[in-house]
Amino acid sequence: MQMMWVLMTLVLAGLMIYRFVRVRRGGGLRLVSPGSPDAADPLDYGFARQEELDVRVPGPDQDLMDALGNVQRTGGWQAASALLAGTPKDGERRWQRVQAFGGAAALDLVRRPGEGAPWLKAWRLEAEKDAGGAQVHAELLVQQAWRSSGGVGSQDHRIMLEEAREACHKASLLAPGDPVPFITELAVARGLGYSEAEFDALWAKVIDVAPAHMGAHLAALHYWCEKWHGSREKAAAFAEAAAARAPQGSLLAALPLFSVYENLPDQVMVSDFGRTAVVSRAVEGALFAVRQARADDPMLAHVRHLLLWFLVTTERWAEAMEQVRHVDGCVGALPWSASEDPAAQYAVYRALAVAGYEANGGSPATLPH
Repeated sequence: MQMMWVLMTLVLAGLMIYRFVRVRRGGGLRLVSPGSPDAADPLDYGFARQEELDVRVPGPDQDLMDALGNVQRTGGWQAASALLAGTPKDGERRWQRVQAFGGAAALDLVRRPGEGAPWLKAWRLEAEKDAGGAQVHAELLVQQAWRSSGGVGSQDHRIMLEEAREACHKASLLAPGDPVPFITELAVARGLGYSEAEFDALWAKVIDVAPAHMGAHLAALHYWCEKWHGSREKAAAFAEAAAARAPQGSLLAALPLFSVYENLPDQVMVSDFGRTAVVSRAVEGALFAVRQARADDPMLAHVRHLLLWFLVTTERWAEAMEQVRHVDGCVGALPWSASEDPAAQYAVYRALAVAGYEANGGSPATLPH
C-alpha cells in the first residue's frame, strides 16, 4: 500500500503543517510547498486551525470547559465539585471529567513545581468527604506516577502508584456504587503488575457496578496487552468477548479496534495491512458501533478518532472525512494523545484525509454537513 508508506514518512518527518499534499487524481499524493495553490487545504472545509485544536478533551463538553475555566480563573474548587456532584456516577462522562480535572491539576504541578495545584489542596482540606475531590486526587496521583522522572518501574514510580492505590480505596468508600475509583485503580494495577488473580478481583468490582462501561474496558485492555502483563491473544480475547456481549447501541463493539491498535508496531509492516481479516473485521465492527451509538455518547468521539487513523491508513477517504467532520476541534484522544504534539499529529492525518477525498472527486460541496 503506497499510501501507508507516504503517511508514515510524513509523520516521521514531522511535517506538521496544513498545506503539504497535492491531490493527483489517479496518481496518489506528492509534497508541495506550504501555501501552494495546488495543495489540499482542510481550512476549505471549515475545519479548525491547528493552533485552535483543543488537546484536553476528545469531544465537546461545555459544562466541563466552563468549570475548568472557573477553577483556573478563580483558584476555587467549588465549580469542579458542583459539576461532578451533578454528573451521574453510572455513565462515562463522570470518568472523563475526573480525568480532565486530574490532568488540569497535573499541569498546574508542572507549571508551578513548588506551588502545585492549590485549588485541589483546598478542595481536599475543606471538603474531605467530597467524593469528587477524592476521585480527582486519586487521578492526579496516577498521572503523576506515569509522568515521574524515574520512569516506569522505578522506585519513585512504584511509591507514587502505591499512594495512588490508597487514594483510590479511600475514594471508593466515599461513593459506593461509583465505578470511577476502581477504573482509576486499573492504571495502578498495570503499573504495579497485579497478578491476574488480583486484576480479576479488581475487574469484578468494576463490572459489578458498570458492566458496559467503555472507558473501563479501555483501561483494562492495556493490562492484557503484550507490552504489559498479557499477550496479543489475551488482549484480543478480552476485546472480542466484550464486543460479543455488548448491549444494543454500546460502543463496546469497537473494542477490538483498540486491541488491534495496541499491536500496531508489528502489524503495520504488513504490506496489505488494511486488507487483513483482523483489521478489516475490527474496522467494520467499530463503524457498526458508531452508527448504532447514541449521538450524545461521551465515548463516541474516542472511537471516531481511532477510526480516523485506520480509515486514512487504509485509504477509505470518504469514511475518514466523515470522522473528521464529527470530531474536528477536539483531539484529546488516542491515537493523537500518544504523541508529544497531539494537535500536530491529528493535523497530518486530517490533511491526508482531505487530499485523498479530493483525489477521488470529493470537495467541500460534496461533504455532508
